[in-house]
This record gives sequence, structure tokens and C-alpha cells, in this order.
Amino acid sequence: MTAVSVVGIGGSLRADSQSERALRIVLAGAEDAGAKITTITGADLVLPFYDPAIPDRPPAARHLVDEIRHADGVVLVSPGYHGTVSGLVKNALDYLEDLRDDPRPYLDGRAVGLIATATGWQATVSTLMSLRAAVHALRGWPTPMGAAINTAGGAFDNRGECIDPAARFQLELVGRQVVEFARMRAALAVGP
Repeated sequence: MTAVSVVGIGGSLRADSQSERALRIVLAGAEDAGAKITTITGADLVLPFYDPAIPDRPPAARHLVDEIRHADGVVLVSPGYHGTVSGLVKNALDYLEDLRDDPRPYLDGRAVGLIATATGWQATVSTLMSLRAAVHALRGWPTPMGAAINTAGGAFDNRGECIDPAARFQLELVGRQVVEFARMRAALAVGP
């Protein structure tokens, strides 16, 4: 099996948030499929607003961009804030502009798993669609399965475990699909 690296980005500033819990399950699915995983969440995403006119980047921003630069796959998880992606996650995506001149610009050629969590279906689905639009603009390949996790029904218990079997299945499937696509892409790059 081809070894692949997957970077998970997301969550919120609240420790053990619903979106961070979802990210852990997705990355566990990727790890079970054989991926090496890296997680960038919460405080790791507290970055100055992206400004293309300022070339100096803080260490956390350089780390984020370098991890994506070397990743075969990416998982993006956002809470639904007012029907769209959180500012924390959006600002992290803005920093990917620093990859524009790379041989693989932005998210080009990378499998990207997308997860949105929110209390209610409207914010959950619209956030997932916003993530998908951003990934397309960044030349990424969204996985066929994207998970919209409505936390109103109690998807997670007070220990952070996913107690909704359908949600767990979706989250794990996204993680596996990121790894499967990354392996197929690597096989195509090597050739027969």
C-alpha cells in the first residue's frame, strides 16, 4: 500500500467542540486506512488575518502552509456559523494563497474530505456547500461523501463519543475516501 499523509484542519476555539470531535473520527478513519495524520485545530488556527501584502508569516501560518504543501489529502471541518464557514477556518484557507506558485498550487491534486457541524440542517448543509465551493476554487478534489452532522439530535455524548451510527459511518467513510483517492492519485503519478 502507498503511504499517504492527511492533514486535518478545523474545529473551533472551544475545547472539544462538536466539529473537533467530528474531525477526530474522520482522521481515525483515515488512520485506519493507513494514513499518517496531522491535526491542526483550535488554538493552532489563531492566525492574524491573511494579508497578501505582508510576506512575513507567523510560525503557525508557516506550519499550516507547509503541512498542506506536503499532504496527499486534507480534511476540512467547520462549525456552521450563521449558515457558513467559521472565520477561523476561512482565514486558514486564505493562507493557502501562499501555495499559488508551488508545483502543486493550492489544493491541486489533493483529496479533500469535507465536514460541517451545526445545530440544525440549514446551517449544516449550507456550511458544507460553502466548504465544497472553496475547495473547488482551490483546485482540490472533494471526496464523493461530505458529512453534514446535525448536532441538534445529540450526535455526541458528554465524553465526545459519536453516538449516532449514521453520523459515525459518514465521518469514517470520508476519512477512508481521502486515503483511497490519495493512493489512486499517487499510483497515477508513478504510472504502470
